[in-house]
Amino acid sequence: MSAQLDISDSSLSDPDRSGRRRRSLLRLGAAGVVAIAVGMIWMTNAWLTERFTETTRVRTELRLALYTGNIISELQRTSVVPLLLARDPVLTSALETRDFSKTSAALITAREDVSAASIRLLDTEGRVVGATNRNLIGTSYAEEPFFVEAMRSRETIFTAGTRQGVGTEFDYSRALISDGKVAGVIVVEAELSKFERSWAGISDAVAVTDSEGRIILTTEPKWRGLAISEALAARSAPNAIERALQATADWANEPPDAYLQGQAVMRTETRIPFRGWRMVAFTSYESVREKVNAVLAMEIMGFAILLAAGFYLISRRARVQSLAYRRESAELRALNARLSREIAEREKVQKDLAVAEQTLAQSSKLAALGEMSAAVSHELNQPLAAMKTYLAGARLLLQRSRAEEALSSFQRIDDLIERMGAITRQLKSYARKGGEAFEPVDLKAAISSALAMMEPQLKAKTVRITRVLPRGRVMVMADRIRLEQVIINLLRNALDATKGQKAPEIELILATGETAVLSVRDNGPGITDLDKLFEPFWTTKKPGEGTGLGLAISSSIVSDFGGRLTAHNAEGGGAVFEMQLPLISDQMVPSKGVKAAE
Repeated sequence: MSAQLDISDSSLSDPDRSGRRRRSLLRLGAAGVVAIAVGMIWMTNAWLTERFTETTRVRTELRLALYTGNIISELQRTSVVPLLLARDPVLTSALETRDFSKTSAALITAREDVSAASIRLLDTEGRVVGATNRNLIGTSYAEEPFFVEAMRSRETIFTAGTRQGVGTEFDYSRALISDGKVAGVIVVEAELSKFERSWAGISDAVAVTDSEGRIILTTEPKWRGLAISEALAARSAPNAIERALQATADWANEPPDAYLQGQAVMRTETRIPFRGWRMVAFTSYESVREKVNAVLAMEIMGFAILLAAGFYLISRRARVQSLAYRRESAELRALNARLSREIAEREKVQKDLAVAEQTLAQSSKLAALGEMSAAVSHELNQPLAAMKTYLAGARLLLQRSRAEEALSSFQRIDDLIERMGAITRQLKSYARKGGEAFEPVDLKAAISSALAMMEPQLKAKTVRITRVLPRGRVMVMADRIRLEQVIINLLRNALDATKGQKAPEIELILATGETAVLSVRDNGPGITDLDKLFEPFWTTKKPGEGTGLGLAISSSIVSDFGGRLTAHNAEGGGAVFEMQLPLISDQMVPSKGVKAAE
């Protein structure tokens, strides 16, 4: 009985042993394929990289030869121009007679014919008397090398110097001789900067150095005036990712000659047969990598297919295991039920959130109504205060039997009542924007009307008002009542700011340019917190003296007009409020209905 059991156990262990042996062979086969693939890819990468790198270097050398020929051709063609212009009798006659009215036109024509960058005619003192760029006329070049050396020599002089601004200026200069004496100097600038633009679209980086090794032409603007070593060293330190990518690129390519903007590049250099100049080109390995990677991709794809076939054989065992996963469907159903409960709980939470949002919306409406009420109260306080002053004046005038003057006060009170009605009619502007009927308004007339409204307060505090206004009308597209409301708010703020001053002053300056700018300046203590200045309900006044809505409302009104309201502290003390509004042309203004300021 026991012998039979031992035999059955050994028969059961043989399939397991053979299965383990099969899996081990499959793993070894897969590892061997991967090792062979890595070795072949490594060898292929090294061979192809060397081949394509040499091809790219040869192409760069051919391109440099073409660039060198273009530079020499341009320099030789430009070097002949000063000799021809030095023999031009028109230029010599202009220097002798000091009549340079037609000199610049002649030089412009000559520049178009020879395609030079610029041409300048200098007198014996080094002043520009004629130039293709008329802005240079009158400029003195008495100490420039191209003038000094041309005055000393009778030959054509070549100089290369730093241009005002950026770049290098390449000039050919020659003295103009009249009756054996030097009458002036003609300077012709060679157009070499055009090559920089053409090189930038073809090569990664190209630089031309002079005999001292300094860069005079380059596709990299930051390199001008530096040596090649200094230009390559002037780059930002790479971060961790860039260092990793750089190390990967260095491993895949030949050792790079230099780094340009964090990329490995090869350096190709050639000599220019002109004054010891040299041309250097830096070509990245991207083109090489693209060609190499295309071949490597085919190899990798072949090995991937081979490995996929092996993995397919191994995956057949997974099908047997999938039968066991089906038995876990009961657990999945339990999980589905738990997810359903969680979804129901989330829907309940969303309903509670909707109720909270409705409550918040109702609170926002109540807050908006409170803000609107405070705004109306703030805007009606100004006319009410003025009406009280005018009524007191009218009562005093009637007591003194000055009825005609009292009628004037009543007329002003009637205007204020009309203004209060207009303010109440504009309550819709706080609830919605758009739809306001704007019309052309003279900003000078609005300023005069606002000053008339504030006349009682200004006289009561003896404030010095200075107005600087242009002569003509300053027309803007706005609502006259709301525009006057903004100006009155600015005047009231300036008046409040000057309460503690011995000699209070308010200055109104209206300037026009691209826009109309009204500046209201006071000599008060200034503004302590500019960031919160235009926020609603923020004020520096004591409780009961202000609501903090004046500037917020004014800023909103100016924005509706298409302008903006800003504030800053003046250098000499005090605050300055500036209101900018777009100007409209006189053609847009009707012939009637607009009253200019006196």
